[in-house]
Amino acid sequence: MSNVNGREGPLIIIGGHEDKEGDKVILRAVAERLSGGKLVVATIASHAPEGYFESYQKAFGALGVDNLVELYVEDRADTHDDATLSVLDGAAGVFFSGGDQLRISSQIGDTPIERRIREIWRAGGVLAGTSAGASVMSDTMMVRGASAETHRIGDLRMAPGLGLVRDVIIDQHFAERGRIGRLLGAVAQSPRVLGLGIDEDTAIVLEGDDFAVIGSGGVYVVDAEGVTSSNIAEAKSERALSMLDVRLHVLADGDGYCLRTRRPHGQPKVPG
Repeated sequence: MSNVNGREGPLIIIGGHEDKEGDKVILRAVAERLSGGKLVVATIASHAPEGYFESYQKAFGALGVDNLVELYVEDRADTHDDATLSVLDGAAGVFFSGGDQLRISSQIGDTPIERRIREIWRAGGVLAGTSAGASVMSDTMMVRGASAETHRIGDLRMAPGLGLVRDVIIDQHFAERGRIGRLLGAVAQSPRVLGLGIDEDTAIVLEGDDFAVIGSGGVYVVDAEGVTSSNIAEAKSERALSMLDVRLHVLADGDGYCLRTRRPHGQPKVPG
């Protein structure tokens, strides 16, 4: 694949449970960016991948994507297998399905598979990920943390992701599973990073420093750069988090955001 723009391809980062039956807005965005090329569906996040590939084969097939192949690795040894690696040959894009994000990073991180996927992206190919496949795109990812309650300081586990997006932590199934508390806890630990919470059937399309929101839900941007006080370092692990002067943006379909300036650029005003 040639890269006429001389820059990485788009990242399509999905909050999970994207529509596969109706208008398929998010999957359509992936399909359009393939320009008729080959799509590799990486089911690595699942311990039992049966059925994942078939559901995407049907959904993408309805969108005219007929060159679709599955990539799965049982363990890290598989990433050095020439036959496994050849699945990525000629790919115009890679789509990470859901499951366990730690399985993706632990199985393919710093392997020939990861390096080949990065080559595809740097050549202008599209990389997409849903649910666990979304969380793993950041350089630091959440792998455990209670949902639907106020964050407790000791109740969060993070690990290195693939680092396709720097200085961002991504959480998914966001409003549906009440994950605002744990995202606040994550950015409290490292205020230099932005927290991105992505609802189901919702995605950000990131190109360069800017992303646009597509889909039926919301995207929550938590910015702790201006925080004036936090108990994250002093309080006992079972204490509730305290953090003052946090900035929150809630974005919907058509809204945009610049990661470099940390500012949104919303929909145009409708006269009337």
